[in-house]
Amino acid sequence: MKIYNNLTVITNVILLGFQGSHLFQIFCFTFFLFIYCVTICGNLLIILLVSSNKNLHTPMYFFLTQLSISDILLSSDIVPNMLHLLLHSPIAMSFSSCITQLYFFVLAEVYECFLLTVMSYDRYIAICNPLLYNTIIKHETCMKLVLLSWLMSIVLSLVEILTVYNLWFCGPNIIDHFFCDMEPLLDLSCSGSSVVHIEMTVASIPIVIFPISFIIASYSNIIYHILKIPLTTSRQKAFSTCISHLTVVSIFYGTMFFTYILPTKGQSSTWNKVLAVLYTVVSPLINPIIYSLRNKDIKTALEKSTHYGHFWFCLV
Repeated sequence: MKIYNNLTVITNVILLGFQGSHLFQIFCFTFFLFIYCVTICGNLLIILLVSSNKNLHTPMYFFLTQLSISDILLSSDIVPNMLHLLLHSPIAMSFSSCITQLYFFVLAEVYECFLLTVMSYDRYIAICNPLLYNTIIKHETCMKLVLLSWLMSIVLSLVEILTVYNLWFCGPNIIDHFFCDMEPLLDLSCSGSSVVHIEMTVASIPIVIFPISFIIASYSNIIYHILKIPLTTSRQKAFSTCISHLTVVSIFYGTMFFTYILPTKGQSSTWNKVLAVLYTVVSPLINPIIYSLRNKDIKTALEKSTHYGHFWFCLV
């Protein structure tokens, strides 16, 4: 700790992680290490398949690779340190490292908000305006949308984190969590966090409210157009192209709602950690599974790309 103007300022934080017996810690370490390895391999596999197979060089799969990049970023920001914490809890982390981890966590979450919105726009055009799809959703358009999403995510996250970084943190320096999340960190502030909460409320308009409103409007139009299709088989085929994205959106915003929107006062720290595991560890794992298990294009590309493809196909 350092002292400025008779005020003790913390220079590191202590993460408590998951409390439990040594056997429980070892079990969690093994379990989360397995999940992390599968997450990285699964998302890298999607990126490699899409980049190496010309049949997958379409806007939908281009956006899917971006989702995989976001999942790798989020998982790699949280899980390695969490694994270290499970073996050596509690651990001390420098304040700058804590802020850095928080920044990349916010960046990955914000980028996924924008990316899921872009993906819903892609599905809206594909279903509601199929004749104009190739004219509207061009490669240049996809690149611009992704670059804009990255730029907005970087700027909004940086503004938020710089505000947090400029607060005074005078202790205690103990965080009952397995990573540096926003609310547990703000609880350590002794200079008041009202400015940060105001910024978070304002930032939620472009980051959360507009994207979810756009997604709801897009899928309302998609469902309306699908119901107008006369043949049942054609309806199923049209909706099957959207069900994976809709599932990912539901999981992503569902966990975000239960974690950040519902009141957390009175909830146990264990429950908050379980929710955090869902959106930091489980979500990056299931996204590639949802998009690949029932996707014929991904299965076909996998079969062509590796001699283990037939074995994988049989398992799925």
